[in-house]
Amino acid sequence: MHRLVVVSGSSHCDFADVVAESLGLSLHPVLRAKFPNGEIQFELLESVRGADVYIVQTSCEPVNDMLMELLVMVQACRYASANTITAVMPLFPYSRQDKMDSWKQPITAKLVANMLSVAGVNRVLTMQLHNAQLQGFFDIPCDNLQSDIAIESWIKRFIPDYTELVIVGADKGAVKTATHISHKLGTHVALFHKQRRVASQVHDMILVGNVRDKVVVVVDDLADTSNTLCLAAERLNEAGAARIYAVVTHGVFSGQAQQKLSESLFELVVCTNTVPQPAEVAQNPKFHIIDVSNIFAKCIWNMHDSTSVENAFRSESSLLNWRLSHKKDADSVSKSFMEEEGDRFSENERCTNQKSTQTIKKYEKGQEN
Repeated sequence: MHRLVVVSGSSHCDFADVVAESLGLSLHPVLRAKFPNGEIQFELLESVRGADVYIVQTSCEPVNDMLMELLVMVQACRYASANTITAVMPLFPYSRQDKMDSWKQPITAKLVANMLSVAGVNRVLTMQLHNAQLQGFFDIPCDNLQSDIAIESWIKRFIPDYTELVIVGADKGAVKTATHISHKLGTHVALFHKQRRVASQVHDMILVGNVRDKVVVVVDDLADTSNTLCLAAERLNEAGAARIYAVVTHGVFSGQAQQKLSESLFELVVCTNTVPQPAEVAQNPKFHIIDVSNIFAKCIWNMHDSTSVENAFRSESSLLNWRLSHKKDADSVSKSFMEEEGDRFSENERCTNQKSTQTIKKYEKGQEN
């Protein structure tokens, strides 16, 4: 087995550090900086030759800088002779630009997929793509992890009598997630039909389903401006919902989103830590952050160990609380790696000595003649 290395970009160092710790490792030492003209500077401070490298870089402001830094890190690892390079991207950038609404628009998500492949990425590990079909944009493997298991665990822990609640999909894209969670918890499901006139501006939302006197959990993959969530809360309140919660995978919270949600009708707004949150959100009692770093750590280990990533999701408790017993497993990996390197060195040394002996004999024979 090849050596396992975790490299962090600038986007979410705390997340990368927890992932590495769960794997029984420390983050690989690197230099990250910017040149005076704003260009990105990156350097590996230790060798990654022959290693399986996992680069952790999510999408957050400034999005373009984070994406460019990832590409630079990937190329550095490729030139440094890494065995494989996996881009661990908790939130995939430009994932909402996945189709042409008119013939004048690009499909930027496809462009990003191509850029990663050209830079040298062998595999992508991400969570809750805006559309699962984005996996088809890649010519390399793309593992799209689902946040359902973490959301289900949070609901069971923090919402009493959760079997009586209603899971509501914020739009048609969230219906599959809402249905899956509802099936697992044995609850009812409802959905919103969302109408837009301009991107990021919701014109109206129509509720399909009964929520009167029910506890409601609205689920969505991403909260950006949060206009959708706030309007959903108003419609649910008008429909007679008793209490309303919002649970999203990626809490981007652009612009005035935090203020809107703080003043909204939600009891709590829940997101995962795929995106770093400022202190204003982390310390706000109306917000709750679910840690999904263990999910990524377990999946990274399964990928490195050449075992099924899907198997990691079969046990909720073991996945969410997973830690690599590094004293045993990590050391055995290092020992195996060193033994392989030692065997390789011994074989090279033996071949070199044989060639040297043959050369000397040929020279002595020539001298005799």
